[in-house]
Amino acid sequence: MVSASPVPQPATSEDSHLKQRLGYWSLVATGIGSVIGSGWLFSAMYAAQTAGPAALIAWVIGGAVMLAVALVFAELGMVHPESGGLVRYPLYSNGRFAASIVGWSMWVTYVANPPTEASGVVQYASSYIPGLFRHGQLTFPGILVAIGLMAVFVVVNYFGVQFFARSNNIVTAVKICIPTLTIVMLFASGFTHSGGAGGTHNFAAGGGFAPYGIGAALGTIATAGMVFAYTGFRNIVELSGEARNPHRNIPASLVTTILAAIALYLLLQLAFIFGVPQHLLGKGWSGIDFNSPFAQLAMLLGMTWLYWVLIADSMVSPSGSGIVFTASNARNMFGLAKNRFFPSWFAKVHPGSGVPRRALITNFLVGILFLLPLPSWHAIIGVTGTLIAFTFSIGSVSLVAFRRSGLADRAARLPGMSVIAPFAFVVSALVIYWVPWSELVLTIPIIVVGLIWYAVTYALQHHGAGEVVGGIWLVAYLAVVYGMSAIGSFGGLGLIGAPWDSVVLAVLAAGLYVWGTQSGIRYMRSRPELVDELRAQRIDAAPSPSQP
Repeated sequence: MVSASPVPQPATSEDSHLKQRLGYWSLVATGIGSVIGSGWLFSAMYAAQTAGPAALIAWVIGGAVMLAVALVFAELGMVHPESGGLVRYPLYSNGRFAASIVGWSMWVTYVANPPTEASGVVQYASSYIPGLFRHGQLTFPGILVAIGLMAVFVVVNYFGVQFFARSNNIVTAVKICIPTLTIVMLFASGFTHSGGAGGTHNFAAGGGFAPYGIGAALGTIATAGMVFAYTGFRNIVELSGEARNPHRNIPASLVTTILAAIALYLLLQLAFIFGVPQHLLGKGWSGIDFNSPFAQLAMLLGMTWLYWVLIADSMVSPSGSGIVFTASNARNMFGLAKNRFFPSWFAKVHPGSGVPRRALITNFLVGILFLLPLPSWHAIIGVTGTLIAFTFSIGSVSLVAFRRSGLADRAARLPGMSVIAPFAFVVSALVIYWVPWSELVLTIPIIVVGLIWYAVTYALQHHGAGEVVGGIWLVAYLAVVYGMSAIGSFGGLGLIGAPWDSVVLAVLAAGLYVWGTQSGIRYMRSRPELVDELRAQRIDAAPSPSQP
C-alpha cells in the first residue's frame, strides 16, 4: 500500500481575484493572435528548406494532431475551467509527479515564447537596420532590442486582463489582414510568373515534391516551427478561468482557432512555394535562406509596397503573439505555484488588476536567459517545439480519468473522444519521435532539471508515494520515445528501419496510453473528496442562462 498524500487543492483564495471578462470573440482573438505570430513569417521557409514542397504534408498532419489535441483540451476546459489549467489538469488526474514533469516542460516552452517572438521582430528588422542580426543570430545590440520588446509585452499585461483583451483584439484584426494579403499576392505572381516566380513549376524544380524524403517532412512538424505556430490555442485554455460561459465559449473558440490556423498555414506554405523564383532553386530548397523570408521574396518579385507592409507587420504579428503568451505564462506559473512545484509566493494575484504580477515579472527575467545561448528564432524553436508536443500527451490521459471518475457529466462531454483522445496521444508521441535524434537529445537536460527540481520539492513537502505512482508511466513514456529515437531511422542508429520504427513506437505509445489512463483512474478514485470539490466548484461557477 502506498503512503497517504495530501489531496491537491482545486483552487485558492487568489483565484477569486481573477476577472471573468473574456467572451467568445476575445478568446478567438487570443487564440488567433497567438497562432499568427512570428511562426507565419518564418515557418514556411524553414519547412521548405528541410522538406521542399512535401512540407505541405507536414502541415496537414500537424493540423490534424493539433485539432485532436484542441478538442481534448476543449472538453477539459468545459469540465473544469481554471486559469493555469494546462498544468492543473495533470495534478488532478495523475498527481504531483506527473503534473510536475509536464508543468515544468510547459513552463519552459511558454517562457521561451516572448524571446522567440522578439527575436523574430529583430531578425526582420535587420533587413533595414544593420547590425541587429548577423551570421544567423542576433548581435548584442539585437539582443538588447529584443529585451526591450519583451518589456513592452509585460507592460501591456501588467494592468489587467481587460486592458490586455482590448489591445489584443485590435492587434489581431491587423494580423489577419496582412497574411491574407501576402497569400493573394504571391499566388497571383506564381500563376502569372511575374517577377520570375516559379509557380507550379517549383513542385518539380529543386529535386521534386519530396527532395529529402517523407521522413524529412515529418521531422519539420516539431523543428520548423509548425507545432510552435499551431499551439496558440493553448492560451485559450490557460485563460479559461477568466472566460464568460466557458462551457460554450471554450470549445467554440478552440475549434475556430485551429481550423483558421490550418487553412492559413497551408495557404502560406503554398504561396511561398509558388512565389520563390525558380533560378534560386539551383542548389535545391535547402539553398533558400532569407533573413526576412516573405518580405525579401516580395522585393525579389518587384512588390516593393508589399515588402514595406510585411516589414511593418513583422513588428505587429510577433509582438501580438508575445503579448498573449506573456499573459498565459503568468497564469501557467500561477498554476504551478498552486501545484506547489514553484514557491507559493508566485501564486499571488494582484487584487486590483487581476494579474499574477509576480509570475509576470519572473517570467520576463527568465526569458532573457533564452536569448544568450539561443540568439535566433530558429535556434529557440528547435528546442522548444519538441517539448510542446510532449506536453500534449497527458491531456488525453486526464480526459479519460475525468470521465471515468464521474467528474465529466454527459453535458460536458464532446462526441468521438474514445477515438480522438488516443489518436492525439499516439500521434503526439510520433511527432516527437520524428524529430532527428541530434535535435531531440537537446531536450534531455531540460527534462532532467525538471526531475531534479521535483525531487527537491518532494523531499521538502513530503508529498507521499501516492503522488509519485500516478506519474511513473510518464517516465516510461519518455524513456521509450528517447530510446526508440536513439536506435531508429530518424538520425539514430538505424537498427529499426522506416516505416517499421514508427509502427513500433505507435504500438508502444498505445500501451503507454492505457497505462497512463488506468493510473489516472486509480488516482482519482482514491481521492473522492477531490472529485467532489472539483464538481462543487463547477456548479458554483456555472453561468446563468442569460450570460453571454
